[in-house]
Amino acid sequence: MIDNLIFINIIDTGDRSQSKDILLDFEDLLMLKKLGFIVTGVCVILYIFICLILRFGQTKLIFQPDDLIKSTPEKYNLYYEDVWIAIDQEKIHGWWIPYRQKTAPVLLYFHGNGSNNGDLPGIAAMFNQLKLSVLLIDYRGYGKSSPRFPNETRVYEDADAAWEYLTKKRQIKPQNIFIYGHSLGGAIAINLAIKHPQMAGLITEGTFTSMKEIAGFNRAFRLFPLDWIITQRFDSITKIKSLQTPLLIFHGSADQTIPAYMAQKLFNAAPEPKQLVIIPQATHNNVHQAGGQEYFQTLQRFIQANSEAAHP
Repeated sequence: MIDNLIFINIIDTGDRSQSKDILLDFEDLLMLKKLGFIVTGVCVILYIFICLILRFGQTKLIFQPDDLIKSTPEKYNLYYEDVWIAIDQEKIHGWWIPYRQKTAPVLLYFHGNGSNNGDLPGIAAMFNQLKLSVLLIDYRGYGKSSPRFPNETRVYEDADAAWEYLTKKRQIKPQNIFIYGHSLGGAIAINLAIKHPQMAGLITEGTFTSMKEIAGFNRAFRLFPLDWIITQRFDSITKIKSLQTPLLIFHGSADQTIPAYMAQKLFNAAPEPKQLVIIPQATHNNVHQAGGQEYFQTLQRFIQANSEAAHP
């Protein structure tokens, strides 16, 4: 009898121990579930936070203004004039570098997002050797221009103001003006060119199709709703379809910043007359050095073929 009581007690004790284990397992699952909800909630909040930062802070990612002027055209023995162009009670600064022949074609140059006029005297000297007068401008926020931080609308306004300066103040015929844009400056140049079909020609170097596509080129950004996030669209691939001026596109085959396939897409979308030159082994910032004679001769032929000054 005693043995039976002991056996029953042992069974009862085992059942209570098993029930306790089941209860602990259930509590652990509940805790894990709560932890999962917390982690998911934090991730969602972080994702939304990043989306908001990208949407409302993207100008800080796109534009990298520099007000340090490292060099001037004087370094290359070029005569130049400081130019101040008024815009919305502000001003943009530029350098007018005339060729000795007053009727020479004019090149209006737009630099990229991380540059300023102080980086360009060497490029201006190169253009001057091609018998071009050159206007370099800094967008607001860059160089000596007013310090207001740039955005897409403002750089377009600055480009418009530079065009007005050339055509009205200097009374240069649109048919004698070429626009040249490098990188982000290419998007600015395309936007200006579609407004002035009478201009001599458009030249781009290392530019992109749209800000959405260049963002999508970075795999990390593909995780985000780019259509909603991107407000600075720089939609060149759409705009270039309505271009009515001769087009010359340069791009480096080894460009890791803006891939060469974007140049091909821009070329395919643009109407005739057009020309695409992919420079072998050239990267984002050395197309003219890597291109050498091919670059210079192509640019010279394009200017001679389309400038009114070359065909008076």
